[in-house]
Amino acid sequence: MAPTRAQILAASAGWVAVVLNVVPGLGAGYLYQRRWKAYWITSALATAWFVAGAVLAQDAAAAAEAQNQLVGLLGLVLLAGVTATEAGLAVKRMRQDG
Repeated sequence: MAPTRAQILAASAGWVAVVLNVVPGLGAGYLYQRRWKAYWITSALATAWFVAGAVLAQDAAAAAEAQNQLVGLLGLVLLAGVTATEAGLAVKRMRQDG
C-alpha cells in the first residue's frame, strides 16, 4: 500500500526541507516533501520576480543597476525565507495532527 501525502510529509525531515528551500532556493524543499502545488507556486512567484526585474530594468540608468540587483536579491531571499519557514511548519503541523 502506498503511503498517503500526510504520511510522506510527516516522515520527512523538516530541517532538510528548510535547508533545501533556503540554499538553492526556488522551492527545492517542496520537491523533497513531494508538495507539487507549493513547488509550482514558488516557481511561478520566482519567475514573476525575475520577469518584473527584467522589465523594470530595461529603461533604468546604469547608476540604478546596483540598486535593482539588490532589490532583486532581497526579493528572492525573502521568498526563500518564507518558503523555508512554511515547509518547516508544515512538517510540524502534520506531526502534531497525525
